[in-house]
Amino acid sequence: MTRAAAATSARSDGEFEPDAYTARNLLVLEGLEAVRKRPGMYIGSTDSRGLMHCLWEIIDNAVDEALAGHCSRIDVHLHADGSIEVRDDGRGIPVDVEPRTGLSGVEVVMTKLHAGGKFGGGSYAASGGLHGVGASVVNALSARLDVEVDRASKVHALSFRRGQPGTFDGDGPAAAFTPGSGLQVVRRAKRGVTGTRVRFWPDRQIFLREAALDVDGLYDRARQTAFLVPGLAIHVADERGAERRDEVFRFDGGIGEFCDFLAADAPVSDTLRLQGRGHFRETVPMLDEQGHMTPTEVERDLGVDVALRWGTGYDTTVRSFVNIIATPKGGTHMSGFERGLTRTLNDALKAAKVLRAAEPDVLKEDVLEGLTAVVTVRLSEPQFEGQTKEVLGTSAASRIVARVVEQELGALLKSPRRGDKQAARMILDKVASAARTRIAARAHKELQRRKNALETSSLPAKLADCRSDDVDRTELFIVEGDSALGTAKPARDSEFQALLPIRGKILNVQKASASDMLKNAECASIIQVVGAGSGRTFDLDSARYGRVILMSDADVDGAHIRCLLLTLFYRTMRPLVEAGRVFAAVPPLHRIEVAGAGKRPAEYVYTYSDEEMRRTMADLQKRGRKTKPPQRYKGLGEMDASQLAETTMDPRTRTLRRVTLRDAEAAERVFELLMGNEVAPRREFIVDGAAKVDRERVDV
Repeated sequence: MTRAAAATSARSDGEFEPDAYTARNLLVLEGLEAVRKRPGMYIGSTDSRGLMHCLWEIIDNAVDEALAGHCSRIDVHLHADGSIEVRDDGRGIPVDVEPRTGLSGVEVVMTKLHAGGKFGGGSYAASGGLHGVGASVVNALSARLDVEVDRASKVHALSFRRGQPGTFDGDGPAAAFTPGSGLQVVRRAKRGVTGTRVRFWPDRQIFLREAALDVDGLYDRARQTAFLVPGLAIHVADERGAERRDEVFRFDGGIGEFCDFLAADAPVSDTLRLQGRGHFRETVPMLDEQGHMTPTEVERDLGVDVALRWGTGYDTTVRSFVNIIATPKGGTHMSGFERGLTRTLNDALKAAKVLRAAEPDVLKEDVLEGLTAVVTVRLSEPQFEGQTKEVLGTSAASRIVARVVEQELGALLKSPRRGDKQAARMILDKVASAARTRIAARAHKELQRRKNALETSSLPAKLADCRSDDVDRTELFIVEGDSALGTAKPARDSEFQALLPIRGKILNVQKASASDMLKNAECASIIQVVGAGSGRTFDLDSARYGRVILMSDADVDGAHIRCLLLTLFYRTMRPLVEAGRVFAAVPPLHRIEVAGAGKRPAEYVYTYSDEEMRRTMADLQKRGRKTKPPQRYKGLGEMDASQLAETTMDPRTRTLRRVTLRDAEAAERVFELLMGNEVAPRREFIVDGAAKVDRERVDV
């Protein structure tokens, strides 16, 4: 409920209480309640992707220990009971008491949002965890979570139920639970042995029933992480099926080996490594000696490591990472990489005279053709867009990465050694060839466009054409009016759906001559866009679209326009109708909003006639469903794009009425009767039908 709606909430006597919206209506979510209330804010979704995100929050904490040089092995076990366990041999979560909260370090990390060792305290120079919410979010969304820490020759343990600390008297989340705070020492550990073990059972009250771990995705990302952290062994064991799946990933070659693994084509060049560092300053809040957050200017160090190679193929494979966290949507480091790569190769092409002076500079798509690359940067406290960390936002990364690429790649391309010169020449030839191919393809396309324009004349400017030229798939919607066109444009799939608007009612071709028809702008546009001629010269195989769909309003005027169009197609393009390639769209006449039960959102029911609307309303009332007064659509332009797509344009949900030859013949007879040259049959029809008119339905 909005503030205005709450402030004017109705009393039972029909009056309004302006003061009904008070501080009592405000809800304050504390601790992990906010995570359970809005899990999508922290893990993106509650389906399989969100479940995988929880697992990688725990794994990334262990990987951060490996990045800091304190961990050499991570074990991931998918147990048969549905739980997930992650073990590492790092330093272990601190077990001593945190002075401000009075809680052990384990309990702080697992129950407090934005708590951890990655806020500039010096524990991690670079890490994947940044916001201090990963472990606590997983804890909040778990029916049970057990954590064990090996430190100081002791094994410390603590369990949680949906974020609340306590103890279980058995195995699994169904065991009896006793709330209680405090880390317990459960046994002794071997001297010098440290590490952390986290086992959690995802809470099915939060995650969708069909949410499941993507095991293949887990193995792929474990392999990827092992490439990014040379020397780290990641052991993944799936114990849920009849056959145990077990694999250990370890790669000492780093991202150079990863680049070779990703490449699917024959190499044009060896795998190149570009490495460098840069510094920048930024102002961040830091804890002072009194425990207050104070804005402080700090010096940041950013490390860049890039592996790349060109192959004989045309596909581009580029993976980017920040502190081993994948950034599939790129960010500032990727923009710097692409800019530095393009600028360096343009300079090298000019210096080596591979491109002639009259030829234009190569573009980014030319440089990326056939490229396989892995771009990694490492820095403290990078700025991401959101907890899902898909886009890097640290602005200095763009400048530093571009400079490292320009310096390192430029030096390799200018190297005087014979082997390096030959490799550089092959790279430059590859990029120049891609640029020339692009330019030639564009010139050929422009030539074909000019040729077609001369042969068939240019298509109407108001046509919103589709991109595909596959006639079996394409569709032409003939739309009534510019207002409907404005809604239809965002509703269509521009890959295969074209739109042609017509202005009102077209010429009645039933009594018009062929010359008058061709002089009419709307009729000429339709014939021109279909592209197969008209009358005796009509060639069905030349039609530019597989389907022609007449989309008009669900009212009398819309039916009139549809009949006029059917008459046009029957008279001038009959083979298209005979082939069953002309359709009439079936837009709804009403939309009924049905109130959702409980927390479920409102539902919408569409009806296509007054009788169907009354029948639907009666059925909903009989079932006790609350509805708002039906919305009647006066035209297609009254729908928004999503409604029009769902009901009328999306092939998955729409209804189309195929126009048969019998329909077109009936339309022609009606127009011959109502608008033909013979007046007597029309007068007789009007006199006979006058007594049958329902005066209640006549708009005066």
